[in-house]
Amino acid sequence: MATTPTRPLVSARTAAVWAVLNRELDRSGRALTVLDVGGGTGGFAVPLAEAGHEVTVVDASPDALAALTRRAADAHVAERVRAVQGDGDALAGLIPPSSADLILCHSVLEVVDDPAGVVASIATALRPGGAVSVLVAGRAAAVLGRAVNGHLATASALLTDADGRAGQRDTLRRRYDVETAAALLRESGLEVEEAHGVRVLVDLVPAAVVESDPQAMLDLELALSARPPFRDIASQLHLFARRPA
Repeated sequence: MATTPTRPLVSARTAAVWAVLNRELDRSGRALTVLDVGGGTGGFAVPLAEAGHEVTVVDASPDALAALTRRAADAHVAERVRAVQGDGDALAGLIPPSSADLILCHSVLEVVDDPAGVVASIATALRPGGAVSVLVAGRAAAVLGRAVNGHLATASALLTDADGRAGQRDTLRRRYDVETAAALLRESGLEVEEAHGVRVLVDLVPAAVVESDPQAMLDLELALSARPPFRDIASQLHLFARRPA
C-alpha cells in the first residue's frame, strides 16, 4: 500500500492541494499511475513517487525535466519517475487513453492555446473513476491585488476582459473563477467534487508574519480554503474532478 506524503504539508502555499490529494491516495489504498501535466521540476511528482506511486511528468522545458530527473535521483525514486517533453496542447499524442488513475494539471490552463482541448485530453487519459487535480490562477485575487497597489486601470481591465487578462503584456492568457473553471471541466464530462482556494492569505500578509508562526498560517489557510468568500479571493483555485466510472 502506498504511504501518504507528509513533507509538502509544511508549506501553507500548497497545503490545501495536498490535503485533497492525500485524501485521494488514502481512498485508493494502492499505488497509482499518476500523470503530472506541466509538472516542471517535480514539486508534486517526486513526493508522490516517494509515497510509492508511478509518476509521468509532461513538460515543455528540457531544463525543468533535467532538474526533475536529478531531483528524483537524489530522492532515490528515479525508477518511479518518467520525464516526457511536450506541451499540454499536445497531450493527446503523448499519453495513451485510459492510462492514468490521477492527473495533476497545475498552472497550465492559464497559458495553453486551447484549454478545452487540454481538459478533453486529460479526460481521455483518465481511467474510468480516475481523478484530476486542476490548479488555475484566480481572477478576483488579480483584480484585488492590482487595485490595492494603486493600479486601478489594470484592475479594471482584469475585471472586464473576457479572459481576465490585463492587456497584451500580461504573462497569462486567462484567469478563472470557480464557476468558469468548473464549467470547463464539466464540458469534457468530468464531475467536479471539490473546489478550494490556494494561497488565500499567504500572498497578502508580510513574509515575517508567515515565518513567525508557519503552523498557524497553514492551519488558517486550510480553514479558509473551502469557505466562500475567502476561497474565491485566493491567488489560485483548486478543483478536484473525476471521470465517471
